[in-house]
Amino acid sequence: MRHALSRLASDIYFPRVESFGYLRELKIILQMLNGVRARAYIFFRRCTLPSESILHLIEAGGHEIGLHLENSRSFDSFANEKSMLERHIGRPVVAVSKHGSGKARYGFHHYAPYEPANYIHWAQQSGMKLFLGNLEDPSIRPSEDETGFLAYPSAFWLEPAWRDTRRFTIDWLCTQANVLDIVLLIHPENVLAEPSLSEDLKRLLRSLDTRMLE
Repeated sequence: MRHALSRLASDIYFPRVESFGYLRELKIILQMLNGVRARAYIFFRRCTLPSESILHLIEAGGHEIGLHLENSRSFDSFANEKSMLERHIGRPVVAVSKHGSGKARYGFHHYAPYEPANYIHWAQQSGMKLFLGNLEDPSIRPSEDETGFLAYPSAFWLEPAWRDTRRFTIDWLCTQANVLDIVLLIHPENVLAEPSLSEDLKRLLRSLDTRMLE
């Protein structure tokens, strides 16, 4: 039901109603993060704009809001989505990621091709500070330009469908994250639907320090 509502909200206007479970899983994850004082970047699409209760949890936990870009056809479409999110939350957005990795189209507004060089260039033009990419090899190191803009091309995806689970294990992450900054990428709904992933996340939150990439 909520997947259908999300798709409607992406394609046309549809009210965001918390009683229907809107962003319920994100609320649970934020409560988990805040409980252990772990900070995170929370990325929102045009159809998942944060509710007042979500914004309160983000503020309480010191988290940062980012744009999860759907319509990446042009700089103008990027700028429109950025402005939409900034108007909604009442402050600038400094981080961007891309919805989808180029394999499928998700909704009327979604532009499927994955073109990270464009997102980095547009973000730099817009005064943003950070790009978090969708590649699946967390050993790839980030880049930083002369202005301090950071681009992390890859992440450790907690969900095994997007991770080489033989090479990039939870133990691997625990070891590497002691000496390197590694992006941990999760989708709250997927993680909470699978008890083993929820336990993995709890273990990581107990074991690792988190910090903002500034």
